Amino acid sequence: MSDQNRLGVFKTYKLYVGGKFPRSESGRVYEVTDSKGQWLANAPQSSRKDARDAVVAARKAFGGWSGATAYNRGQVLYRVAEMLEGRKEQFVREVAASEGLSKSKAAAAVDAAIDRWVWYAGWTDKIGQIAGGANPVAGPFFNLSTPEPTGVVAVLAPQKSSFLGLVSVIAPVIATGNTAVVIASADAPLPALSLGEVLATSDVPGGVVNILSGATAEIAVPLAAHQDVNAIDLTGADAALAKELEIAAADNLKRVLRPQPVDADGASDSEDWTASPGTHRLTAFLETKTVWHPTGALGAAGSSY
Repeated sequence: MSDQNRLGVFKTYKLYVGGKFPRSESGRVYEVTDSKGQWLANAPQSSRKDARDAVVAARKAFGGWSGATAYNRGQVLYRVAEMLEGRKEQFVREVAASEGLSKSKAAAAVDAAIDRWVWYAGWTDKIGQIAGGANPVAGPFFNLSTPEPTGVVAVLAPQKSSFLGLVSVIAPVIATGNTAVVIASADAPLPALSLGEVLATSDVPGGVVNILSGATAEIAVPLAAHQDVNAIDLTGADAALAKELEIAAADNLKRVLRPQPVDADGASDSEDWTASPGTHRLTAFLETKTVWHPTGALGAAGSSY
C-alpha cells in the first residue's frame, strides 16, 4: 500500500494516575488546538473524582518515595532525563505545535527542560546541606535541623510554558521526596500527558507523579480544599483563581507557593523559565525537623563530644 493511501494512526492521550493511564472518570474529552486554531488531539477532561483518585495514589506512594535515600531519588530523576533525551523529537513536535514555536526554538526549550531535570536530579542529596545543619545552643546538647518533605503537593502547571515550565515545577517537588498531583496547562496539555508516558517507563514509582488535564479551575478547587493535600503550587492560576484557592487551602493550613504577578493579558505565569531556577522551589515544600540530643562525657578528664 502506498503512503498516499495510508490513514495515520491518531494518538489517544490519557491521564496518568497511580502509574496507570485511565480515561477521565466522566468520559469527557476536549479539543486541543495549535496556535492557529488547527486541531491537534482530544485530551481527557478530568473531573473532581479524577482529582480525588490522584490524591489517593499520591498519598499511597508518599511513604516509599519519601523513605528512599536522597541519592536513590537522584538516580531515578536522572533516569527520567535519559528517557526524555531518547524521545526528544516527539517533545519538540508537541512543544512546537502547542506553543506556536519554530522547530529550532522548540528544540531549545526541550533541551533546556531536559537539562533542568538533570539539574534538579543533582540537588536531591545536596539540599539537606543548605536547608539543615547543626544549631549552636547554650547547653550540653546537640541541636540538629534536617529538612523533610511536606507530603502530597498539588501543582498547577504554567499555562504558557507547556514543557520547560512544567518540568520546572514538577522536578523540585519530587526531588525533595514529595509526591505530586499535577494539573497540566489547559490549552497545551499534550507535552504533560506525554511526560506521563516517560515517567511510566522510567524508575519513578507509580503515584509519585499524577498528571491531570482539563479545566484548571474545575480540578484545582477540590484539590485546594482536599484535607489530604498538604501543599499547593499556584503557578498556573490567574489572580482571581489564586485568591480563591489560597482561601480554600487555609482550611488545613496547606503550604502555598504563590504565583508570580500577572502579566498584561492576565496570565499568571509571567516567570522567565529560562532563568536559573535557584533553590526556592526545592525549599518551598520542605518541613524542618529539629532534634535535641544530650552530649556525654568521655575519659577521665571529662572531655565531651
